[in-house]
Amino acid sequence: MDGMPLLTPTRQALAVARWRGHYAAAEDVVAEETPIGLEYNGVPHVVMLATPADLEDFAIGFSLTEGIVENREDITAIALEEYSAGIRVQITIPEHCVARLEHKRQNLAGRTGCGLCGTERLAQVFRPMADVTTPHTLSIPALEAALEDLPRHQSLQQATGATHAAFWLDAAGRIVLAREDVGRHNALDKLFGAMAGARLDPTRGSVLITSRASYEMVQKTIQRGVGILVAISAPTALAVRMAEQFNLTLAGFARNGRHVAYAHPERLTER
Repeated sequence: MDGMPLLTPTRQALAVARWRGHYAAAEDVVAEETPIGLEYNGVPHVVMLATPADLEDFAIGFSLTEGIVENREDITAIALEEYSAGIRVQITIPEHCVARLEHKRQNLAGRTGCGLCGTERLAQVFRPMADVTTPHTLSIPALEAALEDLPRHQSLQQATGATHAAFWLDAAGRIVLAREDVGRHNALDKLFGAMAGARLDPTRGSVLITSRASYEMVQKTIQRGVGILVAISAPTALAVRMAEQFNLTLAGFARNGRHVAYAHPERLTER
C-alpha cells in the first residue's frame, strides 16, 4: 500500500467577518472537501467529494460495501496520486472482481455523501443482502457512555463543525475506532475500511453514526454483517423497513439519555 503523505489539508483557516452586534475581523476553520477519484486496475470508476484523509480506509470500505470485493485480501494494492484538481486512488483487484464492475460502472462525479450518485439502473440501488445473524447485544448504559465520549473522537468536527463521523463500538460498547468525513457515507466506508485493516469482526460490535440513518447507511451496515446501527439523528422510512426485513437493530435520535428503537430492539439491553 502507498502510504505517502498528502499535501491536501483536511481543514483551512480563513479570514472572516464575524457578526456579534457588529462585524469584526476573525479567523475561522472550515473543513476541506476534495474530488477523490477511485480507479480499479487503471479504469476510472467514480469520483466522490470527500475529506482528504484516511483514503486507504475509504478505498477498502467503499470496495467492500459496494460489493466490488468480498474481503480485504481481494485488494492487492492501493496507490494515491495527488493533482491540483483532486486525488486519484488506484486500487488493484483480481480479474474476477473486475467483472463485477461492469454492472456498477458509475464514471460520474458524486455529490458529497450521495449514496445514489452515478447509479445507472434503479435495480442497482437495492443490492442482494443476507439477513444479519449476529447475536451480539449492546447495553443501554454502554451506549449512553459512548455517546458522552463522542466529542473526544471528533477532532475535525470540533475544529470545523462541518463533518460527520462513524464509530465502531467493541463487544463492551467502548469506542475503539472513529472516522470523520464531510459525507456521512464516506465516514462509514472509512470506518469499515479501517475495521477490515485492523481485522475487527463486524459481528462483534456496533456502529454509531452522527448523521441520519438513510437507507444507504443501513444497507452498508447490513452488507458488513453488523447487528446494531445507532444514529444520532432520524432514520428514513425505507431504512426502517430494510432494517426490519434484514434483522438489523436500528435506533435513532440517540442523545442525552434517550433513543428511539425502530427495528429489532431486542439487541439493546438494559444491562
